[in-house]
Amino acid sequence: MTVATTADLEAQDTRRFERYRRVTHRSFLCAALGFILPGLAGTAAAYDDGHVSLPVAALAVVGLALMTWCYMRLVRVGLEGGASRRDMVASGAVTAALSLMLFAHPLFSVVPVFWVSAVVLSPMSRRRIVVLCLGTGTVAGIIASAASKHLYPDGDMPWLVLVPVMIALYSGMCGLIAFVNRYQRRMWDLHQETHAARDALARLAVTEERLRFSRDLHDLLGHSLSLIAVKSELAMRLADADPARAGAEMADVQRAARDALREVRAAVHGYRAVELDAELAGVRAVLEAAGVRCDAGSVPDGLPPEVRSVLAWVIREGATNVIKHSEARHCAVALTAYGGSVVLEMRNDGVRAADRREETGGSGTGGTGTGGAETGGAETGGAGLTGLAERVAVVGGEITAGPHGRDGFLLRAAVPLPRAEPDGTPAGPSAPETTATTATTATTATTGAAGPAEAARAHAGEGSGR
Repeated sequence: MTVATTADLEAQDTRRFERYRRVTHRSFLCAALGFILPGLAGTAAAYDDGHVSLPVAALAVVGLALMTWCYMRLVRVGLEGGASRRDMVASGAVTAALSLMLFAHPLFSVVPVFWVSAVVLSPMSRRRIVVLCLGTGTVAGIIASAASKHLYPDGDMPWLVLVPVMIALYSGMCGLIAFVNRYQRRMWDLHQETHAARDALARLAVTEERLRFSRDLHDLLGHSLSLIAVKSELAMRLADADPARAGAEMADVQRAARDALREVRAAVHGYRAVELDAELAGVRAVLEAAGVRCDAGSVPDGLPPEVRSVLAWVIREGATNVIKHSEARHCAVALTAYGGSVVLEMRNDGVRAADRREETGGSGTGGTGTGGAETGGAETGGAGLTGLAERVAVVGGEITAGPHGRDGFLLRAAVPLPRAEPDGTPAGPSAPETTATTATTATTATTGAAGPAEAARAHAGEGSGR
């Protein structure tokens, strides 16, 4: 029976953070097509029209490649902490040189705007952003005004009107792009802060549990060990003068040691015991911490202790598989009493497409959510659900797991309730529920030749739980 550890949760959170980082970087890299494609089209059109020679067109292509490298570097270092002044100046020089291609074709007008969009990803004040947008708009506006007079000499707009219009147009475009990219940068910062907060909360929870366990051990052993120290010291002093008294004191020491050992064992058993209500609350907290919204229903009243323990193990294993083997965003846990049995259903929406094809193609049982490492059979292991099925079979129940709907997965455990005899003593499962044992045997048989070994591990797990 596998249990999701803090390391598993941290690993899953790190994978999600890395996935979001890759998505963020790739979105900005895809945005680079906004100046690469117009630049190539403008170069080809200018060469066809005879505005530029072949060497100039080749230099324009090299400039676009260099601009792309500068853009990618500005995005990467900007999201990781901030670009240096040298990177900004060097990329700005490349942008200014490439902007001169406006004299060949107007499609190069997007180049300075995209440079601003990459620069503002680095941390900077609003004042610097305003100065950056106005400065870039002024330079690009003057170049665009001169280029428009060169490309369209018949234009009738005077310089005193054209230049301010171009400067205002470029400054407005730079400001708009800067606002959008700063918003995306803020979303990235919030995601980083959330990742750091989750890590801090996980470490704090571990620290709190260690402190709680240390306090419990201190409360349990402090008095007993102090009594043993005092009694043994007294016995040493009385060993020669009053051997009978010394023997009585050592008997008290032995009795105190046994009591302390019994208390420690009881405390450890309390930490190891699996209780349904506590497990349900713990699973909800763990799933919520892992980013999976969990809806858990109430526990029916009057369930026997052995049934509650088995259902708690099912919930623990199901939540473990959701965390380790699925991409679930929502998990629902429902406990319902039907006549002489209780049914537990765990549904989640985290089936991966590849694992779903594997499950629908042949595997009868799988890890909750994806199959993954739990997709039945001796070859792939399947210790989690196999041991779980054997544990449920001990109380006459059955367990099934498989795809549910388009992208869902359902883990269902049906456990019969003991039938009460007329004298009030509980009996075994009722006749309708005894068929669950046969169904469980058939389900276990499909997991392959590892049944005896898995059964031994399951019994060993139950022993450690006690």
